[in-house]
Amino acid sequence: MSAAQLSQNPHRLREVRENVLEVAIGREVKGFRRRQNMTVAELSAMTGLSIGMLSKIENGNTSPSLTTLQTLADALTVPITSFFSGFEEKRMAVHTPAGEGVEMERDGTRANHQYNLLGHIGANASGVIVEPYLITLSAKSDVFPTFQHGGIETIYMLEGEVDYRHGDAVYSLKPGDTLFFDADAPHGPEVLVKLPARYLSIISYPQKR
Repeated sequence: MSAAQLSQNPHRLREVRENVLEVAIGREVKGFRRRQNMTVAELSAMTGLSIGMLSKIENGNTSPSLTTLQTLADALTVPITSFFSGFEEKRMAVHTPAGEGVEMERDGTRANHQYNLLGHIGANASGVIVEPYLITLSAKSDVFPTFQHGGIETIYMLEGEVDYRHGDAVYSLKPGDTLFFDADAPHGPEVLVKLPARYLSIISYPQKR
């Protein structure tokens, strides 16, 4: 994969202007308008605000007055306070000390696969749920190459060695190896080559609306 294919730089600092109130208000106005399948022109006709002014508001390039915000709130049939929710929203972080992940039951539990959930954040502004697991396979574990669920999964091998199936392909995973895949295809460890085996499994999927 070339760097040109990546749309985001994980080390890029957000522009300061993305943190200001105007940008948060603009995103909320645009979001409410789109959810109501309303065009900028239609909102302009309802409010008397020019298309250019609405574009500036939605892009966070101007600071709308309270009168303007009330006009927009009336047109979009939402409380004026709803425009500030994105600015006030708390951004969560979950710290899980070593050895304190919550042991969970999943499909592979019956095959003696141990799952420790390392953290969980529910509804959030990104629209994505991410579940990070530490999975441990021991001499008691059975193979289970038929997992199937929605979302995208990333596996990072920490210890041991397994032959891991995804669809029609089998990948030899050793410490330091990564497997990134569409989890809707049948997948799972097919041969337990070297035990114990431990790997991180990070599953991401859209929030239900």
